[in-house]
Amino acid sequence: MEEECIFCKIVKGDIPCTKLYEDDKILSFLDIMPASKGHALVIPKNHYRTLIDMPHEEIKEVMDIVQKVAAATMVSLPGVEGFNVLQSNNKVAGQVIPHVHFHIIPRHEKDKLNFAWEQGKSEMAELKKYAELVKEKMK
Repeated sequence: MEEECIFCKIVKGDIPCTKLYEDDKILSFLDIMPASKGHALVIPKNHYRTLIDMPHEEIKEVMDIVQKVAAATMVSLPGVEGFNVLQSNNKVAGQVIPHVHFHIIPRHEKDKLNFAWEQGKSEMAELKKYAELVKEKMK
């Protein structure tokens, strides 16, 4: 655990939270600055800065809980018609707290949230070049 990490302080019980789920490895709680009502977070209790730092087995376990919380959100909260799962890595990508976390954001037909981006266009040669660069590092 990192001494200054707010999520590590929540895991230790130093900062209160509204828990949705907890086991020995994972904690889920409601976000105190929600994008929409019922916005939840799912975090590993161990401190990992980014998804890349996290062991594969723990990622699978956390994703199981992300799915469970999302499914419960869909059927229990009034008016929820969908949800976004958001996970950011590093400041440039919007990661505010440097501890891996997944946002489950309930969505309603007329909410004001917008996660759209301006779509670019790539030529096939460029796509093939990027694919080769990435695939080479996955070996």
